[in-house]
Amino acid sequence: MPNRLATEPSPYLLQHADNPVDWYPWGADALEKARREDKPILLSIGYSACHWCHVMAHDCFEDEEVAAVMNRLFVNIKVDREERPDLDQIYQAAHQLLTQRGGGWPLTVFLTPDQTPFFAGTYFPKTSRYQLPGFIDLMENVARAWHERRGEVLAQNAAVSDALAQQQPAPGGQLTLTDAPLAEAVRDLAQVFDPVWGGFSRAPKFPRPGELFFLLRQAQSGNAQARDMALFSLRKMASGGVVDQLGGGFCRYSVDEQWAIPHFEKMLYDNGPLLHLYADSWALSGETLFKDTAEGIVDWLLREMRAPAGGFYSALDADSEGHEGKFYVWTPDEARAQLSAEEYAVAAPVYGFDLPPNFENASWNPVLARPLNDVAAELGLSADAAAARLASARAKLFTARETRVRPGRDDKQLTSWNALMIGGLAHAGRVMNRPDWIAEAQAAIDFLRASLWRDGRLFASYKHGEARLNAYLDDYAFLLDALLETLQAGYREQDMAWARELADALLTHFEDSGQGGFFFTSHDHEALLSRPKPGYDNATPSGNGVAAFALQRLGHLLGEARYLDASTRCLHLFQAHLTQQPIAYPTLLAVLDEALVPPRVILLRGPAAALGEWTVALAPKLAARDLLLALPNGLELPAALAKPGSDHPVAWICSGTACQPPLTDLTALVA
Repeated sequence: MPNRLATEPSPYLLQHADNPVDWYPWGADALEKARREDKPILLSIGYSACHWCHVMAHDCFEDEEVAAVMNRLFVNIKVDREERPDLDQIYQAAHQLLTQRGGGWPLTVFLTPDQTPFFAGTYFPKTSRYQLPGFIDLMENVARAWHERRGEVLAQNAAVSDALAQQQPAPGGQLTLTDAPLAEAVRDLAQVFDPVWGGFSRAPKFPRPGELFFLLRQAQSGNAQARDMALFSLRKMASGGVVDQLGGGFCRYSVDEQWAIPHFEKMLYDNGPLLHLYADSWALSGETLFKDTAEGIVDWLLREMRAPAGGFYSALDADSEGHEGKFYVWTPDEARAQLSAEEYAVAAPVYGFDLPPNFENASWNPVLARPLNDVAAELGLSADAAAARLASARAKLFTARETRVRPGRDDKQLTSWNALMIGGLAHAGRVMNRPDWIAEAQAAIDFLRASLWRDGRLFASYKHGEARLNAYLDDYAFLLDALLETLQAGYREQDMAWARELADALLTHFEDSGQGGFFFTSHDHEALLSRPKPGYDNATPSGNGVAAFALQRLGHLLGEARYLDASTRCLHLFQAHLTQQPIAYPTLLAVLDEALVPPRVILLRGPAAALGEWTVALAPKLAARDLLLALPNGLELPAALAKPGSDHPVAWICSGTACQPPLTDLTALVA
């Protein structure tokens, strides 16, 4: 019989609806049961596209013997970390404290009835293996500790609660802001940079867009070392198997240092920032690889992730037919069967089919193993002829792959992740002159406004026509930042009005106006074990960093001191952290950069058609610290933007509170 998860909308929770475990979703019923029966809580946190979550589910949660022990000893709660990042943040931090190592998913935490964790781990098998204890034995020992050594457990709980509280940033004296953390961050990244394969770690390698964003900003300010590290890393990533060479889009990370074999799940939140990065790297270098990679992300997005009612789905699973990567990998014989001999002669060396297998010693995940020009020269082909054969081969392989059993798709729509993709789409559309991409970004904005915004508040998740869950800091901050990107790509009055409402809501519901910064949960959110103020970047940028960045930019655009002051308070709260470990805070480094040198605001007024020509001409000249708004005649504008209309384009350039005389000549403006 289905358990209580059967009525939940989360695709991840529904994956466990037929488990023999007496699962509860997080909520008052489960917490009250634990208090009433004096039982510990077994909290399991994961997400639908998580490979090891599926493994533990099969090993343990689908097993009658394991489930019987869980049901006898604990109140069992299953949480989708994508719907409840507030809980995930708290208990990942607790895992770090309890185990002295990083966590991950599945996250397995045992709590006292008051929600305090006293034992934590990640994946556990049913019986002991991989140097891990068997889950049944582990549960018996944990329950015994709760009942027989409760004093020790409660003493540890007090220490954990104190440690979680001490992790909160505390304001120091307001030191003078300097650019020293920017230079130190470049030096720190150079020390861990991989000069052979790119990136900033050993295997496993994550894209880490925050560091790459920072380096590209520094590159646009003239730092050659930052430019080289960023473009080299982006080039190696785009050439590897971490990007889907046939269908476009990036997987979450590579298990090897060469970016060849990914963990095959595809997440919306990675691909939005990566789209932004590849558009900027193309603008900086002109390299076709970067343009092709950006176009591949959008092709994948619109083909597989766009929801009929608007907005974008969350993720694709790593597995199909019970095997990770099965949808994506090939054997040379499978590829040869789809292609002509001439096509295969080009495709095999380019995609690495003529090399030893790179996936589980039996299959080939396509990579860009050799430059197409080198292969063309060996075969005596012109560059155009080789490119045509490769394009034909890629299309045929993709068509054949479409007949396979597809990975599962998590079809909930998250506000924060949609915002990351909207920002990437709008930015790339502007930089690469793709009005169709800008239109997609605006359509997604319209969906969020219509479906997840009620009475001046956001919801975090949408599925089956229902918006649910009180939104988090990331939802508000990422969406405000995305609106600033769409306003630069194509100004609409309703987008500016919404940006101002979101900024006001951020200040009202999330800011700590006394000490500075923003809580992850709103002031009226459910009370939890702790209330973090996250400042460092993870797989997604920090909510505090993005909130401060977007408020600072909006403050400069509108001349609104409230927004600028809130950004300054946030920056000062984290100033000591920026000084001690700058590269853990790349988004806040961008805030610091624009606090030291305000963004240059370029306002264009005039007829819409002529403004379009001007924005295309200006695009290659714009750097990371530039804000360009093209404001056609006839708009209702905020006072700070209300420059007089004209029958010919006019440009105003301002930096901080200083503006230059208006310009009416495009050549002079470009110069």
